[in-house]
Amino acid sequence: MKKLFFLSVLIVLTSCAEQKDQEASKPNIVFIFADDMTYTAIHALGNQEIATPNLDKLVNTGATFTHAYNMGAWNGAVCVASRAMIISGRSVWEANEFRQEWLQDRNLDKTWGKLMEQAGYDTYMTGKWHVDAPPEKVFGQVVHPRPGMPPDAWEHHPMVEKFKSIEGTDKHPSSVMPVGYNRPLSEKDSSWSPTDKSFGGFWEGGKHWSEVLRDDALQFISEAAGRDKPFFMYLAFNAPHDPRQAPPEYIAMYKAEELDLPENWLPEYPFKEAIGNGPKLRDEALAPYPRTAYALKKHKQEYYAIITHLDQQIGEILNGLEQSGKKENTYIIFTADHGLALGRHGLMGKQSLFDHSIRVPFLISGPGIPAGKQIAEDIYLQDAMATSLDLAGIERPDYLYFHSLMGLINGEQQGSSYDGIYGGYINFQRMIRKDGFKLVVYPKINKLLLFDLKTDPQEMRDLSGQPQYKSKVDLLFKELRQMQQELKDTLDLSGVYEPGS
Repeated sequence: MKKLFFLSVLIVLTSCAEQKDQEASKPNIVFIFADDMTYTAIHALGNQEIATPNLDKLVNTGATFTHAYNMGAWNGAVCVASRAMIISGRSVWEANEFRQEWLQDRNLDKTWGKLMEQAGYDTYMTGKWHVDAPPEKVFGQVVHPRPGMPPDAWEHHPMVEKFKSIEGTDKHPSSVMPVGYNRPLSEKDSSWSPTDKSFGGFWEGGKHWSEVLRDDALQFISEAAGRDKPFFMYLAFNAPHDPRQAPPEYIAMYKAEELDLPENWLPEYPFKEAIGNGPKLRDEALAPYPRTAYALKKHKQEYYAIITHLDQQIGEILNGLEQSGKKENTYIIFTADHGLALGRHGLMGKQSLFDHSIRVPFLISGPGIPAGKQIAEDIYLQDAMATSLDLAGIERPDYLYFHSLMGLINGEQQGSSYDGIYGGYINFQRMIRKDGFKLVVYPKINKLLLFDLKTDPQEMRDLSGQPQYKSKVDLLFKELRQMQQELKDTLDLSGVYEPGS
């Protein structure tokens, strides 16, 4: 009996030791998520105006997917859909259904954090959440979860009293914008300062939110340095979402008058109302109508400044990993929830299906990732989830829509995992991107746009009315309808266009 007892103990101890060895051999994964960061906002990827030295290092030491897209959204807060997709692994309309189950405390075990935890990972989250599932039910440790955006400067600044005193208004009247909107009206407009902490916003609480996230991440890394267990970090910055605030030295790096206007900027987008992007949409109310060169340059100055400030925090997190001794066995994935127009096509926000609003940077570095490799295959940014599961040795669940990118990175896979990229925004817009062309549909006005992205990457020349492109429009429209069925998109486009007519 004693021999059997000791043999049983030995088996248990051996099993525990093997499990610990397996866990110790698993790589750490750090996912860094920006908010409102368009694909053109990294110096190493071609933007000579902006300074992003730490993201540049990730570009130069890892792989970059140059065509990463967000699939769409069911409301104006595009980040909600993007984050629900990345946490659940579901496509856009399925994610909208799936999140209702989270509110009933169902299927939380199938979320990204829980899948990593089940594979033996310590899981950690800090920063922007904006997902219906409670973060503490998805991640083992949650610190400083943030809302969708920093609060507007309504209750924080003395100037607000001026607006409150207007006859017929209440404390927060819809007829009067908070400070920071509809500006600057001219070069004399001093109603807003991105460095004035009395406006609140990113300064709410006394320290810039990006710096708080950095401190949170470094604290976890310091604690993890003494453990063998692998970790998964979900670091979700609110930056560079508005209000685009940064310390004075970062604003001073950029002189508004020296910044270029984008080639495709417009004073107003002619179809703004039909696509749900009129003046009543919050993002579009940030700058005055019609858009002016001066206003767009000021917004661009603040956008670049907060991105460079974000880049600095990322650099300190990467240094912390290096000092902890964990970096050699850690994969870094950086992307954003969606892009931003910032004046292109006369738009300011992310509620369109132009590339500036749906296309994001996507960087990955770590053991075995080829340095400086750029991959042009079309992907979805939500492929980050499936990629991390692959790196962690977790079999891809059948219910995931998205795919691992490791086959493209190591050269084992040729071509995209997707037969075209789909895009949908509420019932106002639909899109398909395939074979170098993009077809955009505006159902409210039966309008189609066709762009040849190889010759017109700024999407400035609509080819849909030209006879030589009729067959291309027909083909893409049919394929978009087929994609709608596959993705459970119930919007009826049958009356918008008839192929062959």
